[in-house]
Amino acid sequence: MVFACAENAWGGELFVPKIPSFKITDLAQAIGPECEHKIVGIRAGEKIHEEMITASDSFTTYDLGKYYVILPQIPIWDLADYIKHFNAKLVPYGFNYSSFNNSEWESVESLRKLILENVDSEFKV
Repeated sequence: MVFACAENAWGGELFVPKIPSFKITDLAQAIGPECEHKIVGIRAGEKIHEEMITASDSFTTYDLGKYYVILPQIPIWDLADYIKHFNAKLVPYGFNYSSFNNSEWESVESLRKLILENVDSEFKV
């Protein structure tokens, strides 16, 4: 994603990857299924969901396939050229993208696989 953004950035955009969400309780279960998982509730300032694109960003947000891009209010390049170059599709007005409304979710098993592949090749549960 970082390399793709560096290669494709025209200046001022914010790139938002389309990635699966997961529940913190599933992550805890994936890492330590034998541990006690005490639910303590939400603490002050804690978020339940992460909002990557707000409804107010929808006016300048485009779908580029593998990721969304939030364009600057006043781009320094031609918007029509950008849209044509990336085959960009404007998201609907009021669109938002958060872990709450994400259609893709990791499971306990898929989280374990990600840990094994990306964090610790000797990870076992």
